[in-house]
Amino acid sequence: MGRASLWLIISTALLFSFGLAMIFNTTSAEIIDRGLDVSIHRVLFKQALYGMVGVFLGMAAYRAGYSSLIRLSGPLLILFTVLLALLFVPNIGQSVNGARRWILLLGHSFQPSEFAKLIIPTFYIYWYLKQPKPIAWIPFLKILGLIFIPIGLILLEPDNGTTAIIFSTLVVLFILTKIRWLYWALPLFVLGVIGVGAALQMPHVPDRIRIYLHPELDLRGKGHQPHQAKIAAGSGRLLGRGLGESLQKLNYLPEARNDYIAAIYAEETGFVGVVALIVLYMSLTYTGFFIAIKSPHQEGFLLASILTFLISIQAFLNLGIVSGLLPSKGMTLPFFSQGGTSLIANTIALFILLDISRKGELYET
Repeated sequence: MGRASLWLIISTALLFSFGLAMIFNTTSAEIIDRGLDVSIHRVLFKQALYGMVGVFLGMAAYRAGYSSLIRLSGPLLILFTVLLALLFVPNIGQSVNGARRWILLLGHSFQPSEFAKLIIPTFYIYWYLKQPKPIAWIPFLKILGLIFIPIGLILLEPDNGTTAIIFSTLVVLFILTKIRWLYWALPLFVLGVIGVGAALQMPHVPDRIRIYLHPELDLRGKGHQPHQAKIAAGSGRLLGRGLGESLQKLNYLPEARNDYIAAIYAEETGFVGVVALIVLYMSLTYTGFFIAIKSPHQEGFLLASILTFLISIQAFLNLGIVSGLLPSKGMTLPFFSQGGTSLIANTIALFILLDISRKGELYET
């Protein structure tokens, strides 16, 4: 095993270990504080189980090889497009807080969109490698129409955050594959201008912008979580309150073990702990892009680049939301916060990166 693969494993293992500790920390405090009659280890075991499922599926992907996964991306895209459509079928798709994002299977729910984030850019890579170069306008328009079907279903859930992430990965791929700017940048700019103009005409949009800038204006509604997250992060100061000493996890900050777990972590470990967390994500990102650059094949370079980008952009967005730099939106922190489907999908991406690294090392020898 090369240094890149080893460091990728170490960085991820540390993130997952710290995440498990924080999940147990927040859930046990919530259960004790509310006097709930459930095991304080239940959520911890559940997250560990999802991690093992991710490792099992990741090892299967590792054995199959990233080239095989690229070739299978077409059937996988069809499969998950069907699953995304099933979300809107009564008694199959589950609605939580007005969003239909989960399918119940064998007593466990999962989000098809988490896997779609991996499959859609992978299918684009498969398509691109088969096309004569340079890419012509009509074939490019056809592939956009095809991949916009699952993207449109995700948007209808609604899941604007995942939709934005998929769009950003596609833009990165357009740049890496040297698609003419006229094909995608100009239409994207026009759509952006139209979208912003239409959004500003909606009465709730200015309110959300105002709450984003001043969450204290709506402490009983949309501004509650961002406001409490700022209190948690700020009260950690330099070295934190100490592990297990968070006050915000005692029902002050809802969804503390999910989207806002970094706020509890910042409260208990302080600025030093947050810097260490950021360093781990930077290390993972650097290693992933290093693997991409070292890949001798274009498909390995493109896939490693986009998988690394996917993980890093989610970490950036989550930490940006928790710190108040970005507007509040449901976004898990990769390998750290609670979220079974997200953990499984990111673990599969990790093993694909390890396979690309292995193939690059074999080519060099």
